[in-house]
Amino acid sequence: MRLILIRHGQTTANVAFRLDTAIPGAELTDLGRRQAAALPEALADEDIDALYASTLVRTQHTAAPLAAARGLDVHIRDGIRELTAGDLEMLPGDQEPGHEYMRIVFAWAAGDTELRMPGGESGAEALARYDAVVAEAADSGARTAAMVSHGAAIRMWTSARAGNVDVDFAAARPLDNTGIVILEGAPADGWKALSWEGALVETAAPDTDGGPAGQPLDEDQKP
Repeated sequence: MRLILIRHGQTTANVAFRLDTAIPGAELTDLGRRQAAALPEALADEDIDALYASTLVRTQHTAAPLAAARGLDVHIRDGIRELTAGDLEMLPGDQEPGHEYMRIVFAWAAGDTELRMPGGESGAEALARYDAVVAEAADSGARTAAMVSHGAAIRMWTSARAGNVDVDFAAARPLDNTGIVILEGAPADGWKALSWEGALVETAAPDTDGGPAGQPLDEDQKP
């Protein structure tokens, strides 16, 4: 199956650099709505059979133009929501709370899945819920499934599950709003990342060290 993971459009919480992970979450900004409206053209070459969004409203609003253009239903699934911030909810994503959040997220991707977000979920729980939605899409028979999800969740899941993406790769590449990661594979056979925001994974070169909301991580703050 071809799996297209799409970060939602810009939200008011993104602009304020806040760790916004609880349901229903912030709304899209005017720019976020324009980004969502551009997705059908950006994905014009993709033959999408199934479309998913998380339980946070920003992903559903981002998916809506693509669903309308393709005549697809949007399957709403809690499993692909953002990684829960717990006690860090709505704290600054560009300061120490955000750095702590991302350290934990990439520790999960590196295999420390029993580690728990303060007041939130463990890596094992986060991966299991994301895996379940991916497995559902694969079991549906879809040749290409698109999932509108969230930046930290996409980066964590991809670096944990794609054989050719490691933590350093994902940590160095924050996803822009409506940034796209494309993979292929199957739950039983594993996954290979084909492209990351339009660049081939094998040849993409990092140009920034990314923390929450695209903010840089200092050397001593990297996972």
